[in-house]
Amino acid sequence: MSLQLGDVGHTIQLAIAPVFLLTGVGTKLSVLTSRLARIIDRARAVEQILRTEEGKKIELEAELEEELDELYQRSHLINRAITLSTTTGLLICLVIAALFLGDATGLTLDKLIAALFVGGILSLIGSFIYFMREIFVATLTLSRQHQRDKIRRLPR
Repeated sequence: MSLQLGDVGHTIQLAIAPVFLLTGVGTKLSVLTSRLARIIDRARAVEQILRTEEGKKIELEAELEEELDELYQRSHLINRAITLSTTTGLLICLVIAALFLGDATGLTLDKLIAALFVGGILSLIGSFIYFMREIFVATLTLSRQHQRDKIRRLPR
């Protein structure tokens, strides 16, 4: 089991593409966690408004409850996207480890490496789907609030 410098160099070359993918996944995770933090902050603000006005009949209570439901829905979608992105990162790390392990030990791990890579890509696709769904919910919420504001501004 002697490693040749050329073999290690070749393995490093093979591992470069998954490493770039891993960098992209890390950046995506940063974006997703930032969106989740903003959703949580807004949900806390809405909950505080509802608690402050508790016992009083406020005009916007139904709208705030609806917004809170949408914020919870968005947080669940983002959590799923984060979970799948993290799974992608883990699977890509396993691809890199399997590349080196296979090269160092001479084991034929090509099917395992392919399965891990395809699993990682499928997880990434799922993450993007959940991210897109969250964006659609956010956009729908914004459009609905804009329409309500326009109606309120109409002279009565």
